[in-house]
Amino acid sequence: MTRRLNAFLFGLLLVSAVCFAVQGASSAPDDDAIRRILVERIDEQRRSVGIVVGVVEDGQRRVVSYGRVATDDSPEVDGDTVFEIGSITKVFTAILLADLAGEGAVELETPVQRLLGPDVTVPTRNGAEVTLLHLTTHSSGLPRMPNNFRPADAGNPYADYTVAQLYEFLSSHELQRDIGAEVEYSNLATGLLGHALAVSQETDYEALVSERLLEPLAMADTSVTLSSSQQERLAIGHSVQLRPVANWDLPTLAGAGALRSTVSDMLTFVEANLGLRESPLQVAMAETHAPRRDFPGPNMQIGLGWVIRGGHGRELHWHNGGTGGYRSFLGFDLESQTGVVVLSNSGDSVDDLGFHLLDSRYPLVIPPAMRTAVEVDPAVFDDYAGRYQLMENVVFTVMREGDGLFVHITGQPRLQVFPESEARYFYRVVDAQITFGRGEDGSVDHLVLHQGGRDQRAERLAEGSE
Repeated sequence: MTRRLNAFLFGLLLVSAVCFAVQGASSAPDDDAIRRILVERIDEQRRSVGIVVGVVEDGQRRVVSYGRVATDDSPEVDGDTVFEIGSITKVFTAILLADLAGEGAVELETPVQRLLGPDVTVPTRNGAEVTLLHLTTHSSGLPRMPNNFRPADAGNPYADYTVAQLYEFLSSHELQRDIGAEVEYSNLATGLLGHALAVSQETDYEALVSERLLEPLAMADTSVTLSSSQQERLAIGHSVQLRPVANWDLPTLAGAGALRSTVSDMLTFVEANLGLRESPLQVAMAETHAPRRDFPGPNMQIGLGWVIRGGHGRELHWHNGGTGGYRSFLGFDLESQTGVVVLSNSGDSVDDLGFHLLDSRYPLVIPPAMRTAVEVDPAVFDDYAGRYQLMENVVFTVMREGDGLFVHITGQPRLQVFPESEARYFYRVVDAQITFGRGEDGSVDHLVLHQGGRDQRAERLAEGSE
């Protein structure tokens, strides 16, 4: 890998959930310091409308919040405000798996085909089958999303994806690499896991997670379907431009990101994972904490659902989440018995804040100079979706999710980019831009990365190429 590419990748790492760190203390800031961070983030940087932070430390919990549930003269957010938690749902799905495995209902190595029955054919490769363990460790070989995912409403993209479509995709899909060969983060895989576990218990995901996890933990404010009380306390989701956006519904792939919750409830979940709160799930939770294999990014591993980050002599278990108008972070340190939850009602990442509050040696992101996003028909993103090779073993994977465009670089986190024009896009977390280019036939055949005064071209790869 060349020096200039290293410089670019380092730049992305510096402002993402896998950033490098500077020296500093490892304990969480006090409430006043946290509040100052939130005030700056909301009032000066305009990165959210309302943020709630929860901290577990020294056996005690505390909640610090700032901002409102919406941009008008609405109530202030607090520990009981409801947010979508997105992909943090995946660790609940992993604990379900561990709990069912613990009582012998399934095994980690059970092929998912065995739970689904004859109505669907799960793809195999070279005689190997996709197991439940493969699904929760993102090593199944399944893509991030199915190729028949074509939402009618980009503002609520998962709402109309059906079980029939899921089965149709699985039965027709040909895996592009060996099962277990690589880790590739997949909403499809974890959504399939949640569905398969529910089918095996002759119920649906919401009922299963409520009966086996939420009720035993007394997490009454965590659910898929909101009660009237929760609806009244729901923070309105906002785009990164702080415009209100619709809530997301995930009926088929619920296990990937359907849960809503509050900081108060999520602190209960943290305490249970740390062993500070007795529950019948302690053994299952401990099973999910054990590292299983390496995860993309420096010093990263994955357990069952949980990503495990090493650094500064510590291991931090964490997961983040993001839907159309919300971002979330949950992390904890089993050794020091500390944990942090951050829930925000905008599309701007809070990963840096979560890691910083767990260990201040991980710095807060200083966002680049503000650029203005323009309105672009999200349908144009479909033209850009694909893989672009910058150099050997370094590929940009561009994907549309709902009305957003995301870019994943080999070994790096997936980040959203925002349109300055129909062809040019910018990162909010690093001073870098991407322009998509078309060939003589009018089709998109390359992209150009602009960063640090340099322009680097990546050619589009043919579909299905390795």
